[in-house]
Amino acid sequence: MKTSPIVLILMVSLVVSVGCAKPDWIQQTLVTVDVTGTWQSTEGGFFELELVQQGSKVTGSLRRLGLPPWGSVSGTLEGKVTGDMFRFKQTTGTSNTEGDMTVVGDEMSGRVTPGQIGPRVDVLRRVK
Repeated sequence: MKTSPIVLILMVSLVVSVGCAKPDWIQQTLVTVDVTGTWQSTEGGFFELELVQQGSKVTGSLRRLGLPPWGSVSGTLEGKVTGDMFRFKQTTGTSNTEGDMTVVGDEMSGRVTPGQIGPRVDVLRRVK
């Protein structure tokens, strides 16, 4: 049984197009937002991030004061900005808080998970 040239071309095209479906490395490393500054929660309770961004790398601190179910949280954090996404993880302290936030101007929103407590959605605004 012979494979026709058209079938062979279609098979090669399919393999090549599947390999190209991934976002390219430029899109994955592009930094389109700056998160430097102090960010506070707009929801109930007091949650604050103080951030310094250099390129895509972010360092800083976090604080959350005493409302259940989180309780008091504080420590340093490290994170990374990719496009308009800011991902962070607490590096010192007891709660191991981490988050995935989408940044639009002076507001970021997304999932924040403080240690063993399940994730919640939070909205933070940059304080002028």
